[in-house]
Amino acid sequence: MSFPWIWIDQQYALDAACDTLSAFDTIAIDTEYNSLHYFREKLCLIQIHSGQQAYLIDPFAFSSLGPLEKVFANPQILKVFHAGDNDIRIIKRDYNCPFNCIFDTQRAASLLGHHFLSLEVLVQEYLPVTFKKKKKTQRSRWEIRPLTEEQLHYASFDTLYLIPLYQALKEKLLQEKRYDEAQKVFSDMTGVTWREKKFNPFGYKRLAGYADLEEHQKQRLRRLYRWRHDKARSTDRAAFMIVQDELLLDIARLDPAAPLPSDQVISRIFSQYFHELMPILQK
Repeated sequence: MSFPWIWIDQQYALDAACDTLSAFDTIAIDTEYNSLHYFREKLCLIQIHSGQQAYLIDPFAFSSLGPLEKVFANPQILKVFHAGDNDIRIIKRDYNCPFNCIFDTQRAASLLGHHFLSLEVLVQEYLPVTFKKKKKTQRSRWEIRPLTEEQLHYASFDTLYLIPLYQALKEKLLQEKRYDEAQKVFSDMTGVTWREKKFNPFGYKRLAGYADLEEHQKQRLRRLYRWRHDKARSTDRAAFMIVQDELLLDIARLDPAAPLPSDQVISRIFSQYFHELMPILQK
């Protein structure tokens, strides 16, 4: 059995999809974003399922989501998420659009006392289907285009069962007289906002090997740790992609008066950041 999707990277296609979605009273929403390789999570895909059709929307193609923002804000259309806090935060961050009227299947399951809250577990518990998620695909590079067919299948499957799962969870919430409590939780979720990662000024002390450094090397590491955070922030790259932890300690141990070591990785880092690193080492 195939599960078709519609790929959307043109304005006319987005307009047509929103016209169709506006006729439904319940839709399912998910996103794919890369939080591993970037300082700020990069929104890579928005998936919406009407209960009849999956729409895969390429956010790289749009500076504004236009009519889709009206769908998100429409209080007459229920938006079903699973662990949707970050989905909402990132969409609001990138497109400044409000959300109204949501249901979150993970939050609902938590209120009902479930200890295992993954979508895979809940779908298989509540619905008569077999549903398996491939971790490798989940962690793939969603920002690279074109997406593979495996990624497209995975993305469309993420929303396929959300509406029937919502219906099953809603029924149980009503049976246990917890639906009003859940509604308050969902209402609070619509107000979440994205916040940039905070710098931990003492984070360098947690790096493996810190305790073995001499005092002047510890102070170098403190400055290097701050520099790496600022560089990651300004270039929107994950800190480990600037300099990995182990190498940060190796650099803190260097004698700035001595020739640079022949290690190719350290040589490459100094070649790229020489004028930034040398003042830090020489303090």
